[in-house]
Amino acid sequence: MELHVRYEGDDDPKKCTARKLARFDECELHRSHRATPYGVVLNPHAEQALSPADADHAKLVALDCSWETAEEAMFEMAGEHRALPFLVAANPVSYGQPFRLNTVEAFAGALCIFGEREHAEDLLSKFRWGHTFLELNEEPLRRYSECETSAEVVEIQQEYLDAGETE
Repeated sequence: MELHVRYEGDDDPKKCTARKLARFDECELHRSHRATPYGVVLNPHAEQALSPADADHAKLVALDCSWETAEEAMFEMAGEHRALPFLVAANPVSYGQPFRLNTVEAFAGALCIFGEREHAEDLLSKFRWGHTFLELNEEPLRRYSECETSAEVVEIQQEYLDAGETE
């Protein structure tokens, strides 16, 4: 699966996972909405959850920007918009926070849901903490990947959200 990033460039370049992926030729950076290709857009504001049913697309698109500027309008790109389900960040900036994934974590989570775990492992291997993302999210990623529809993914996600409220 081709990986594309709508790159804003507003984060610290030394911590930017999208830039590092691009240096390894793992993704292509695009500086405008118009230049960004059509595909499955990972969008936390999307109304539909990502599921294995979306794996038939050839391109996966993420927005790389600061969480402070990640408003809904930033995601106005052509494509099939999908929200990643509940996953926990492993990166040093947002460690342990649900839904606060950086670009490589978002790509890796989506690839695992699509059944492309080896591709996800390859991406994460470029980061010292990368394996931790897969360890922290082992069970939900496996369960999401076994779903057939977005509705099933949302049901499983709700179990994790409900469990978090009781803790």
